[in-house]
Amino acid sequence: MNLDDALQTFITESRELLEDMENALLTLEQAEEKDELVNAIFRAAHTIKGSSGLFRLDHIVAFTHVVESVLDQVRAGKLAIADKLVMLLLACCDHISALVQAVAEGGREAKPALQQQGEPLLLQLRSYLDAPKAASVALTPPGADPVSRIAQQGVSADHWHISLRFGTEVLKNGMDPLSFLRYLQTLGSISALVTLSDALPHAAQMDPELCYLGFELAFQSQADKATIESVFEFVRDDCRLRILPPHSLIADYVSLLQQQPAETARLGDMLVRCGTLTPQELDAALNAQSDTPARPIGTILVEQGSVQAEVVEAALAKQKSVKDNVAAESRSIRVDADKLDQLINLVGELIIAGANVNMIARRAQNGDLQDSTSKLSTLVEEVRDSALQLRMVKIGATFNRFQRVVHDVSRDLGKDITLLINGEDTELDKTVVEKIGDPLMHLVRNSMDHGIESAELRAQRGKPAQGTLSLNAFHDSGSIVITVQDDGGGLKRERILAKAVERGLVEAGHHLSDAEVYGLIFEPGFSTAEKISNLSGRGVGLDVVKRNITALRGSVSLDSEEGVGTTVTVRLPLTLAIIDGFLIEVGKSVFAIPLDMIEECVAFSAEAGHDFTNLRGQVLPFIRLRELFAIKGAPPRSENIVVLKYAGQKAGLVVDTLLGEFQTVIKPLGQMFNQVSCISGSTILGSGDVALILDVPALVRRCINAEPKGFVATTPLLEGQPS
Repeated sequence: MNLDDALQTFITESRELLEDMENALLTLEQAEEKDELVNAIFRAAHTIKGSSGLFRLDHIVAFTHVVESVLDQVRAGKLAIADKLVMLLLACCDHISALVQAVAEGGREAKPALQQQGEPLLLQLRSYLDAPKAASVALTPPGADPVSRIAQQGVSADHWHISLRFGTEVLKNGMDPLSFLRYLQTLGSISALVTLSDALPHAAQMDPELCYLGFELAFQSQADKATIESVFEFVRDDCRLRILPPHSLIADYVSLLQQQPAETARLGDMLVRCGTLTPQELDAALNAQSDTPARPIGTILVEQGSVQAEVVEAALAKQKSVKDNVAAESRSIRVDADKLDQLINLVGELIIAGANVNMIARRAQNGDLQDSTSKLSTLVEEVRDSALQLRMVKIGATFNRFQRVVHDVSRDLGKDITLLINGEDTELDKTVVEKIGDPLMHLVRNSMDHGIESAELRAQRGKPAQGTLSLNAFHDSGSIVITVQDDGGGLKRERILAKAVERGLVEAGHHLSDAEVYGLIFEPGFSTAEKISNLSGRGVGLDVVKRNITALRGSVSLDSEEGVGTTVTVRLPLTLAIIDGFLIEVGKSVFAIPLDMIEECVAFSAEAGHDFTNLRGQVLPFIRLRELFAIKGAPPRSENIVVLKYAGQKAGLVVDTLLGEFQTVIKPLGQMFNQVSCISGSTILGSGDVALILDVPALVRRCINAEPKGFVATTPLLEGQPS
């Protein structure tokens, strides 16, 4: 991998880590168990810092180091997570994201403008770092136990803490305990020392040849742990020695662990390699483990005081990440989206060519050739499904973006709003996901601004002070359905209708259903807002939402109950490229219908002049395609009805001939055909002819909303009644 590829990988991974960091911060306050989330946030910041250092992105390292230090204080329990700190850390995520984006745009050096934006954040972060230091001094009053004071300082200050207990036989072996302390000072300075006399017996029982002393030392030195331990090499078997590194070195050890090569290694070897553990300490721990094989080596090391728990935790996390990465690398690779698009296009051309071969085989009436083309068609269909599956992604990533939106916007509005997400594992085409983000963003912001009331108004109406906004996704009849639901005040039907009459959109006195009235808010410039806010109220946006969704061959509808809430339902196709279709013929014109939206096909039966039939005791309205598209010629003696199902409603299409299933490659219509109704696209048949793809949602709405001819019953037809 060259440097440019490695840098691109760093940028991609940093963005993923920042997204994970943001999601963890947003769920932190409500989480019952915060420790794992805090650790995840810390690891994300630390990984970004370490990776930035590899590319000498010192400005990112410097900023992220301060963020990491604050998070370390949170992990240690010295800082409490509150809303103010979460908001600050979210702002830091945004700033790091901007720094990474600057690198992506080719700027390896810090931009002055970005540095200026980061200064206020650094000042706020450092204010959190200064507070715990003052608090830590107050924790130990002047008369406190000196051993506890040194031990406490060894954890929080920048010096080594050495705990030394000489064995009773050390003097008999010709060793002078004080000589080791003098030699230790050649490596640095002893800033504090406490002599331990707890092992001293009564004077009458003392043996002048035995040693009863121990020491607790605060030691200032730039030497590493192995060098300090070597001072006591000759007395190692005659003493109990614990060497704890300065607090600053703990972070360095964690950093060294993160930067170790991505190769599987044993825990002890990793700790020795980064310098936090010496080979002698590892040998002692392994010997202890041999007596109790079931005990993890990390637990033994912590209990022996050889390694801090944070370092062992970081080593275990590194070990796990290496294993996960090795497993993931063997299962997946990154593929450029353009290459996937090219693959889908080639598969589409393959389908068209395969249909042509099938048609030639049928004309030739060659049995062997037909068998071969049938097998080829099956394989092509499997290739198509596999290729489309490559572009299917979970909508959860899009939904999770709104956690931050709801968090920030609710505070801007002065409202308490929580976001509930369901169906985040629902999959759809990557292209659809990319294009639905902005329409959903506007719907979410609109619900927060106009839908959910203030806490005071909600209290008056007997509602909880916290409003709820829900995002849900699920599959239905070959489509994906996304709902945006709030428990706010709902829409005022009469106000919308009055506004529509005032603007001339509806004639006064004209009867409209609830769905038709609520659908008026998607008209350009339509708004009933009494006040204009920074988010909405100017009558722009919802018409764009509908236009963008319609461009994706989707539909949007709205249901509301005043005082209860509003639900916006968006229906979208699973893919924009290739679908299973069903071909029908009217006269000499061939049309394709998405197979997932076909309920069944039945023989046509209806009384003359009626546009509905009896389908097993239920009224089924239908449309005659010959009349709808003004196709010349008389209908055949026997016609068929294709029963369509969309959004829980059924409607029929009267057609001449059923041609069967067909793998349909969707080709968009030219711009001049954008206003053609009931047609959503085109496809190419095996003969090279063009077949139009019917817009099922538009046909169902047209059929349901049409005034039925000859229909006088007010209840569903009963079985056996004439149609």
